[in-house]
Amino acid sequence: MKIAIGNDHAAVELKHQIMAYVQGLGHEVENYGTDTNASCNYPEYGEKVARAVTEGRADCGILICGTGVGISIAANKVKGIRAAVCSDVTTARLVKEHNNANIIAFGARIVGEELAKDIVKAYLEAEFLGGRHENRVAMIAEIESRE
Repeated sequence: MKIAIGNDHAAVELKHQIMAYVQGLGHEVENYGTDTNASCNYPEYGEKVARAVTEGRADCGILICGTGVGISIAANKVKGIRAAVCSDVTTARLVKEHNNANIIAFGARIVGEELAKDIVKAYLEAEFLGGRHENRVAMIAEIESRE
């Protein structure tokens, strides 16, 4: 699987740890984030990862900022993106199974390295369940199409 990853200045170290972890799981990772601690604007990186996903350059995405919230809000402005903030393993699994999230986000100031790895693993191993959830994801797309 090809995974796009993006981050702001608050998450450089955690991004590199997650990149190495995901590559160790056998996935290809494309870095769309910053590699410096200089203050930068997280919406730019949220959009870059979102576009990589919607344009088919990546199968899914991982976003990391201080909390995961701002960067996920930016990504969700791109049509077709369902980015979800995950601070625990159960949420990471369920956002894929129920919401077919194509990007997960978490905060470098919220979760540590080991929990971040567990979140990523749970998300990557989960599969969309379809069924009743398919209709709900379609309803989200319908709302988006009216904007």
